[in-house]
Amino acid sequence: MTSLSFDDRESLQSLRDDDSFLPRHIGPSEDEQAAMLKTLGLSSLDELVRRTVPSTILREKALDLAGGSSEDDMLTRLKAMAEKNKVLKSFIGMGYHGTRTPKVILRNVLENPGWYTSYTPYQAEISQGRLEALLNFQTMIMDLTGMEIANSSLLDEGTAAAEAMHLAFGLAKGDRRTFFVSQGCHPQTVEVVRTRADPLGIKVEVGDHRSFRPHADCFGCLVQYPATDGRVHEYAEFVKLTQAAGAFAIVAADLLSLTLLTPPGEWGADVVVGSAQRFGVPMGFGGPHAAFIATREKHKRDLPGRLVGVSVDSAGRPALRLALQTREQHIRREKATSNICTAQVLLAVMASFYAVYHGPVGLRRIALRTRRLALTFAAGLKSLGFTSPASEPFFDTVRVTGAADVLDCAMQTARERGMNLRRLASDALTVSFDETSTSADVASLWSVLADSNGSAPRLRIDFEAMEASLQPELPASLKRKSGYLAHQVFNSHHSETEMLRYLFRLQGKDLSLAHSMIPLGSCTMKLNATSEMIPVTWPEFGDLHPFAPLDQAQGYLQMIHELEGWL
Repeated sequence: MTSLSFDDRESLQSLRDDDSFLPRHIGPSEDEQAAMLKTLGLSSLDELVRRTVPSTILREKALDLAGGSSEDDMLTRLKAMAEKNKVLKSFIGMGYHGTRTPKVILRNVLENPGWYTSYTPYQAEISQGRLEALLNFQTMIMDLTGMEIANSSLLDEGTAAAEAMHLAFGLAKGDRRTFFVSQGCHPQTVEVVRTRADPLGIKVEVGDHRSFRPHADCFGCLVQYPATDGRVHEYAEFVKLTQAAGAFAIVAADLLSLTLLTPPGEWGADVVVGSAQRFGVPMGFGGPHAAFIATREKHKRDLPGRLVGVSVDSAGRPALRLALQTREQHIRREKATSNICTAQVLLAVMASFYAVYHGPVGLRRIALRTRRLALTFAAGLKSLGFTSPASEPFFDTVRVTGAADVLDCAMQTARERGMNLRRLASDALTVSFDETSTSADVASLWSVLADSNGSAPRLRIDFEAMEASLQPELPASLKRKSGYLAHQVFNSHHSETEMLRYLFRLQGKDLSLAHSMIPLGSCTMKLNATSEMIPVTWPEFGDLHPFAPLDQAQGYLQMIHELEGWL
């Protein structure tokens, strides 16, 4: 046993006494920095910076930043910010939904540095675990959308829709400049598409798909399935009209609904986009989440994002790799279709494991339960003096119509009782259900509407009786008949122990900071300290809907404004 000298003990005690961030997280010590500078023939780090950074862009003045904090102080301050957020039960929808992250995935993926510090998967031989999880993601997307090929994730649904527009624009024949967007799309998606279209000289036309007729200047049409107001439209004829005009039919689809609804690929869609957020990834005030884009095999070389493919190694065994890597920015920047920093690998991995853990039967059960709650809620509206949308097919979102003053009262009463609804128009609001919704929520919502409608008597509706009277069948043309997720991986790991072993088996095939320093791929979460990762899972941050009233997001706004000032 080696004894420590007095100097060694003094240095060690100094490190223990210093709880600031730097000694624990900045790798080179002062002695190592001095040795490096001596090797380079330089006198200081400032000289190194001046010799490295061109004088035309070098900032001489120090940044005007507050002093640093210890990790404990930082967490205490972040907790105070988090407590300024008010997390109400969200029924807002708009593509963001409450979800339950299975604890085996929360603890062993999101909170596990073996997964969140993994090397970006360019080198297949040290990335086989992550590549398999991403291949599962692609398979999940292809199966649920009914498309021939999918990538292994994008940034979010809005930008995925913009990427689909760009794909269609690049493949369009002739000098077409108009892109149609249905008014049934989520408003944030419409705005992102408009923003991306402007520098390309694309004219975005927003309207009702039921009256729009694709014309000679139109290269693509985007519709939402289900629509932002909850209605499930039949788009098959619109798709035929679009394609007959030489344009691309693009669908923004809800993944969970596709376990029950006919997938867009079966009624002819050219491209399908969407978000995997409700597959176990908290809302987090809008992100990050993994989005997806799927299309036909013939468009694979124009598909943005990473593609995982299956090869055979030198021993004849199946091996995974990134296909078509020459599209990546780090190889051919000027011809790239893939943005390497927006692939959201960790979130795509989580969503794929969510599908593995639940399997096709579990996902369908969640979807059926969610829709049944929506149907039951809708069935009680008539007796409360509100219009029932029972004649229109819907999945999880119910449109409620009534007088403006009554709906104003309902919005305010719901908020006072811990619930956020969405005001759709002066005479309408929507209520969106999800995996976390309960029968008690339905009863609370009925109570809100009853108390808001002065012309309606205060009623007590029997939830079980109302639910028992439902006829939940979808129209035959909308009802999914094809299977999905038939691969063995989605039908083998449904107990926690089986899932745990699968997660660790894949984790063992990857290189991460848990094993060694990594040469590249140090973006995203990889260089975050553990203390910086802890608040990610706090419900005050994770469970806040991005379109919640801003007075409920004061902690987030403080964080955003402080970061803006630092930048």
